Amino acid sequence: MHPTPTSRQIRRWRRNLADERAEAAVYRELAARRTGEEREILLALAEAEKRHQEHWLALLGPHVGRPLRGHWRTRGLGLLARRLGGVFVLALAQQAEARSTYDADVDATAAMAADERIHGEVVRGLATRGRMRMSGTFRAAVFGANDGLVSNLALILGIGASGASQATVLLSGLAGLLAGALSMGAGEYVSIRSQRELLEAANPSPEAAAAIGHLDVDVNELALVYRARGLTAEEAQAHADTVIATFSASTVIAPDGAEGDHEAIGTAFGAAASSFCFFASGALIPVLPYLFGAEGLTAIVVGSGLVGIALCLTGATVGVLSGASPVKRALRQLAIGFGAAGATYALGLVFGAAVG
Repeated sequence: MHPTPTSRQIRRWRRNLADERAEAAVYRELAARRTGEEREILLALAEAEKRHQEHWLALLGPHVGRPLRGHWRTRGLGLLARRLGGVFVLALAQQAEARSTYDADVDATAAMAADERIHGEVVRGLATRGRMRMSGTFRAAVFGANDGLVSNLALILGIGASGASQATVLLSGLAGLLAGALSMGAGEYVSIRSQRELLEAANPSPEAAAAIGHLDVDVNELALVYRARGLTAEEAQAHADTVIATFSASTVIAPDGAEGDHEAIGTAFGAAASSFCFFASGALIPVLPYLFGAEGLTAIVVGSGLVGIALCLTGATVGVLSGASPVKRALRQLAIGFGAAGATYALGLVFGAAVG
């Protein structure tokens, strides 16, 4: 017979039960927005959370009481899952699993603590799929937004500190916005296109694959192809023997995993468009005070404040999607951006004093 639980234990068990219910609801919401294997995985995670609920229900017995609401973070995650879904919510769910306290909870079993760790890795795997799909465009977007914020703020601060008129600062900011956005878009297009062409050049030739069926089974150089692509002599020979034995019209000459569609790189047009749009939107922010008639120190302070907020949001977003601390990434982004802008402002003061 179990001893009567204390009021503190009952509160903690009820809280754990509420959190498990809320987490299961998040996975069901995410599953509702997916099909195929990902849907099955998410529903399996929800079922695992149900097993944890049964543990706390068994401990509570008659003390279960009215259902409590889950932690505000989990409830917020459920709201995002209903509205958004996608890699952003999965990244947040990954962090939520990492915050599990079952390792230190004397009333949670070792299996439950292990479950939470494994759940985190499962969600990490699902989030990684999304990260791979968006990584090329996302990199261009983050780089474009950050560059637009910092470079145009630095440009405006430098020109403003030199004593230039409001009209001059405004025109310089708009010119910097347009020139920078066009340059970033063109640069991303050329960069991604060149990278994809280099990787495509490494793909096996279809003509070489077609020749496999005519190779001498006893003496052939197919194993050399796989050795040239990184396999050991034994692995290459074994793979060559398998390919020869199972040859068909659809056979490819690359070893398993050597070919890919370069999904993580993204498309040249997508990266260019993302970089152009995000650079322009970032570069517009420090110009806004001047567009609304502000000038001098007021425009500098307001513009810098707006850019600071935008830098923090950009850094926090990167932190969430990468599974890192949003606060640390936000502060890092802020320090780098303001450091570059501050240096340009100091140079503007120096040049302004020299000209004066």
